[in-house]
Amino acid sequence: MTTIGERIRVLRLGRGLSVSELAKRSGVSKSYISNIERGVQKNPSYIVMSKLSKSLHVPLEDLISRTGNSSDEEAK
Repeated sequence: MTTIGERIRVLRLGRGLSVSELAKRSGVSKSYISNIERGVQKNPSYIVMSKLSKSLHVPLEDLISRTGNSSDEEAK
């Protein structure tokens, strides 16, 4: 399963953006984005995810739905 942080990093790099550039575009701090990508911040708020999805030009649902969580695994 892909984490939210991994997905954000892949999308950011795929668009040729640095963490600094994504921070400027989204209004989310560089350190917070870095913490999400590294898995330190594992549960970013809806508002933060919305800002990042808009800045990465992906629907919020796509950003979230491509990640897994433990309850999905337990249901299998």
